[in-house]
Amino acid sequence: MKKILSILILSVVFSCHNQAQVNPKQKAVIEAEPTEVPLENGKAKAYFASGCFWCVEAIYQSVKGVEEVYSGFSGGHTDDITYEKSHSGTTGHAEAVEVIYDPKVVSFSTLVDVYFGSQNPTQVNGQGPDNGPQYRSIIFYQNDEQKKIIEEKKAALAKKLDATIAAEVYPFQKFYKASAYHQDFEKRNPNQSYVRAVSIPRLNRFKAKFPELLKDEEKH
Repeated sequence: MKKILSILILSVVFSCHNQAQVNPKQKAVIEAEPTEVPLENGKAKAYFASGCFWCVEAIYQSVKGVEEVYSGFSGGHTDDITYEKSHSGTTGHAEAVEVIYDPKVVSFSTLVDVYFGSQNPTQVNGQGPDNGPQYRSIIFYQNDEQKKIIEEKKAALAKKLDATIAAEVYPFQKFYKASAYHQDFEKRNPNQSYVRAVSIPRLNRFKAKFPELLKDEEKH
């Protein structure tokens, strides 16, 4: 899945952690007013980017109260987005997931805990072996309350680790769903080499860390 060498080169050229390198269109995305997604049949939606979306999708699918997770792209300044274009490093988009959840069972605050607890929070522009702006960490907020939750948890984690937390905090604008090939990829391809080497170990580390958050069928 990953072309690591080319991605490493792109990560040097493009970094959203350096505001001087953000083009005006991307800066407008970062500074925009958030779009709030209304509840649908009592279910809410949240959006996160944390490296390869195959990994992140599987993690959130294991959490109690989460009904569905979709892989896609968010955070960029282009509308015409595909997997290949996201990997060009020029769209501003990161691989992201849309988490559909029951707020009566799991809170947005807990989903943020899942986010920080299932990654290396200090790794810039990537997770594990996946490097580049399309793998950077972003938490998307839809209103001031969510933004406050994110920023408080980020600050607390920075203090606890005595380190800079890499996750960017963006106003949510739009989520672009990836092709069917990328949906439920880990579940459908458990023996694929990347899944075996990276995705499943990352999921298992999360499960061991947060057993109380798992769906019953995931407790094994």
